[in-house]
Amino acid sequence: MNIDFPPPSKGTYNNAGSSRRLANYLEHEDMERMEQGIYTEGFFNLTDDNIYKSQVVKDIDGNIGQLLKTDAKFYAVHVSPSEKEIQRMGNTEAERAEAMKRYIREVFIPEYARNFNKGLSAEDIKFFGKIHFSRDRSENKHNMHCHLIVSRKDQTNKKKLSPLTNHKNTKKGVIKGGFDRANLFQQVEKGFDRLFDHNRPLTESFEYYNTMKNGSLTDQLKMQEREPETNEIPFAGEKKNTDIQAGVQIGNDADKIESKFANSQTTNSENNLSNLVENRQENKQSFNLPDLGLSSALGLLMPDVSNQEEEQTPVKRKKKKKPKRGVRR
Repeated sequence: MNIDFPPPSKGTYNNAGSSRRLANYLEHEDMERMEQGIYTEGFFNLTDDNIYKSQVVKDIDGNIGQLLKTDAKFYAVHVSPSEKEIQRMGNTEAERAEAMKRYIREVFIPEYARNFNKGLSAEDIKFFGKIHFSRDRSENKHNMHCHLIVSRKDQTNKKKLSPLTNHKNTKKGVIKGGFDRANLFQQVEKGFDRLFDHNRPLTESFEYYNTMKNGSLTDQLKMQEREPETNEIPFAGEKKNTDIQAGVQIGNDADKIESKFANSQTTNSENNLSNLVENRQENKQSFNLPDLGLSSALGLLMPDVSNQEEEQTPVKRKKKKKPKRGVRR
């Protein structure tokens, strides 16, 4: 499941003004499907289907109490299932569309509300969804996905809610609560598997992807032990994992690598490290880590006595002769 929050822009996703431009864009697929005699899906919210666009714009644009002119008034969210997930949602477009709406209502929006850590429920979130059945520049056979317009304010028009904040669960200060996007991605994935009885392979889970991208080497080795016998490590460039990237950022640096290798002291750990480093060398798209050889990696475990500084004999400096002082007559 790929969840992403398009950043605000000056075009379609400009969220400092009216939501009309975004709502207009979300209807672009309807005309094409109507010309082909294919049914279309209207806007929906937590309880109703086939909501008119005018009602969507009115409700979102009217829920902006105490927001400044330049403040965000709403946020856009993309919810894109993988091909395997779509297949679990039904056999026809109509079945999958109903399943998608059920997933948004019963899993995504409740988790979205809960993730603000403000005691909110799904009923507190003002949102509208629009299902699309095609996706530009996609190689997937099944392309159904869902666009959401979510109000910046809750249903009471009192609480500000931002899924783009860097705060997660703050207790003190001006901002209380926050939003943990990584936790949201993991919880809505688990919710999908429960709702549709989906047996997700470990290597296709957000937990696996996030650990292999951002986890410590100790965590990565533990994750490998949980893998199937193929012991295959996914890399960022592989197409089969593009549906679970979920906006996860790669955050590794050389200082972290040194501490990670220092934690591995048994023979088995050294062997696992050897395999991990060799796998990373074979694929240059792996994790953006420095290209360390095995000798360089294991060299972090012991001092290198061959590079000690040599003692140098101090060089005597010549003293400058002082001019003789004469008696001036």
